[in-house]
Amino acid sequence: MSKLKLVSGVVAIAFISLTAVSCKDAKTEKNNSGDHHKEMDSNEDHSKMNHDVDKKEMSMSGNGTSQAVLKDYFSLKDALVADDNTKAKKLGSALAKTLGSLDVSSNYSDSQKADLKDIVKDAVEHAEHISESDIAHQREHFKILSKDMTDLVAITGTENTLYQQFCPMYDGGSAWLSMSEDIKNPYYGSKMLTCGKVQQEIN
Repeated sequence: MSKLKLVSGVVAIAFISLTAVSCKDAKTEKNNSGDHHKEMDSNEDHSKMNHDVDKKEMSMSGNGTSQAVLKDYFSLKDALVADDNTKAKKLGSALAKTLGSLDVSSNYSDSQKADLKDIVKDAVEHAEHISESDIAHQREHFKILSKDMTDLVAITGTENTLYQQFCPMYDGGSAWLSMSEDIKNPYYGSKMLTCGKVQQEIN
């Protein structure tokens, strides 16, 4: 009888463990797997993702435009997804320059121009911090930078469909913009690559 209770207890614990699915569980599973083939598949996914994003970004051009700003923002996001601190530093510097050359002199109302200037000023500051920080600090600034980019797009619009995505685990919940519905988390990178969900589609 005691053996039956023991077996029942083990089954109950296993069931609870299986049903409690979260991003954190995904992290534990990934860390414990140690499977070389999964690691190779992950690298292939990164390459495919970067290739797909590059193809989409070819349609985003124009110096001094919001599309040029977004192109640099997405390149920075991809560097953080790939856990590439050095590349993120260079791209942070490039984004700061692109933001600084954004033309807000026409096609906007006076209030929109004032808002854009404030957004750009704040975004430049965070991009510059990213250009000189370790990756953990880069991600902290990227959170606020992403809010600036969302505010910017709300005024300038976008030539491409964008997706606002959200990770509930990073810093109490953090959002970012993407050109793909697929979740590639810039806040955790390879630790929890697919942690998050699409919050809204922006056209």
